[in-house]
Amino acid sequence: MSAFTSPARRLRGACAAGVRVVRKGWAIAAARYAIVLAIALLAYAVVLLLAGKNPLQAYSDTFSFTLGSWYGFSEVVVRMIPLLLTAIAVALPSKLGLINVGGEGQLYMGAWLATWGAITFTGLPAAVFIPLLIVLGFVGGGVWAAVAGFFRARGLVNETITTLLMNYVSPLIVGFFVYGTWRSREVGASAFPQSAAFPEAARLPRFFDTRIHLGLVLALILLLLFWFVLEKTAWGLKMRAIGGNPEAARRLGVRLGLYIIVAMFVAGGIAGLAGMAEVSALHGRLRAGFSPGYGFTGFLISWLAGGSPLGILTMSFVLAVVFSAGSLLQITQGVPFAAVNVLMALILFVVLMKPRLLGRLS
Repeated sequence: MSAFTSPARRLRGACAAGVRVVRKGWAIAAARYAIVLAIALLAYAVVLLLAGKNPLQAYSDTFSFTLGSWYGFSEVVVRMIPLLLTAIAVALPSKLGLINVGGEGQLYMGAWLATWGAITFTGLPAAVFIPLLIVLGFVGGGVWAAVAGFFRARGLVNETITTLLMNYVSPLIVGFFVYGTWRSREVGASAFPQSAAFPEAARLPRFFDTRIHLGLVLALILLLLFWFVLEKTAWGLKMRAIGGNPEAARRLGVRLGLYIIVAMFVAGGIAGLAGMAEVSALHGRLRAGFSPGYGFTGFLISWLAGGSPLGILTMSFVLAVVFSAGSLLQITQGVPFAAVNVLMALILFVVLMKPRLLGRLS
């Protein structure tokens, strides 16, 4: 009977099978993320118990504060924006087999160059200022990452080493300017290491009477572009080919060096946008140490998500909840904010251990 099946019926059957495969893949991915978080939260509960704290009360306070009110939810979204951008900055070069650990440094350099633009061109209207800051933030982070890409393309230094070490250089550059020529001379502000305030036209717009800002729109657009380029374009196909077998790609005429440098530039630019958005939308000026480690957390998110756009979106939200809960637990449980880093480390350890159950679900 199958030999006489109409082409239309076979096509419908193939489509249905494809949908089932996609749904199964999403279900497996969701189960994997849930198991990772459950194991990490259980281990964190043990840590809280050993410290004499009540883990059930801590988790209850966390979810009621972050998801139980519109204000709490909006603050989670604000925390999610830089995590989402820095995670994309890691996921993009990973498709070529590159490991970009430098999201934190690229974030700082994007903020640094955007600040230069904000305090230099003070008379511009908002319609010009906002696009200018976006370009400067992208270029600042992009050039910083392209340096590591150039050394990797030339076969001189592995990008993992250069991006990691450059993370510790960029905050020093920011500190040099913030403590030096850019330091605010305003009354009451000069006692703190920060730049002069941005003009009002240089502040990213906010939405819904909250601190949610234009950076969220940029992050979602870039996440969609990331998926589209990888899945629907020849560039994405070549990137996956390079990541799968770089020698074969080279023999097919793919210019590996060019792809490496461009991918690192774009990835660094995306991380730079995170820094630009933080100083423009939230702080209104550049401060030393303005990032609590968003770039490093973005690397963890990309690792957990396996470079999947949907996974990046999901894990960015989950870890934004964890970040937002840090200050609350200091008040309700007397837990230092560094405890958030303990939970992040536990999540990473769970992923690295690859338990048998996770292996079956992968």
